[in-house]
Amino acid sequence: MLHAVITAGGRVDGTFAQAIGTDVKALAPLGSRRLIDTVIDAARGIGVAAIAVVGGEEVRAHCGERTERFIDESPDGGENARRALRAFPGRDLIYLTSDIPFLDAEGLRDFTARAEGLVASMPLAAAQDYARAFPGAPEHTMSLAGERFASGTVFVLRAPAVAHIEGLAGTFFDARKSAWRLATLCGPSLLIRYALRRLHIADVEARASGILGGPVRAIRDASPGLCYDIDTLEEWEYARARS
Repeated sequence: MLHAVITAGGRVDGTFAQAIGTDVKALAPLGSRRLIDTVIDAARGIGVAAIAVVGGEEVRAHCGERTERFIDESPDGGENARRALRAFPGRDLIYLTSDIPFLDAEGLRDFTARAEGLVASMPLAAAQDYARAFPGAPEHTMSLAGERFASGTVFVLRAPAVAHIEGLAGTFFDARKSAWRLATLCGPSLLIRYALRRLHIADVEARASGILGGPVRAIRDASPGLCYDIDTLEEWEYARARS
């Protein structure tokens, strides 16, 4: 059974913080709820064994008794990722960020079912499906070798691979929003393929499988709700308008 870990240490400032009334992104209001509530409810909806949240005191107070573990945050996002990965030693994890406003149990359940037998997996939504689900939304898609998709910030990680992934967590966290920087993590040969627009998702999967010692796959045609996350005021305003 999966154990859920949720990172909730992200901060915002300026007009974004003024608009949401807090500098804690996980506590941004959406209707009568907060952003992190959607993620907790989706994790509970698929029957996870337990939930751990990494965050600050405001997040701790908001979550109350709804989670089994609460882990104090670090100012460093990569360290928060590592703390999340260490929350349930020896357990299979579903790793989630706290800023996924359209996440639901149905889409999450489909993703985790299709991740069976893989040591690590992440969801990808086809660009056309993402556009249909979120018409007029801020751009979030990227392209590899002509295949256009939106990537999710949800991962299923099996226990044997978690320790290895923990060692890469900081580097991956820093590169996660840039296809170019992610390509650099795959080594020179794949970086060259990326520069020539010949890097396929299968190439990345094969490289990751070799590093982690087992099958790693991107779950294609996943629910677009797993792939919309909030980094900007514009993205929050779009989500708020639909909540």
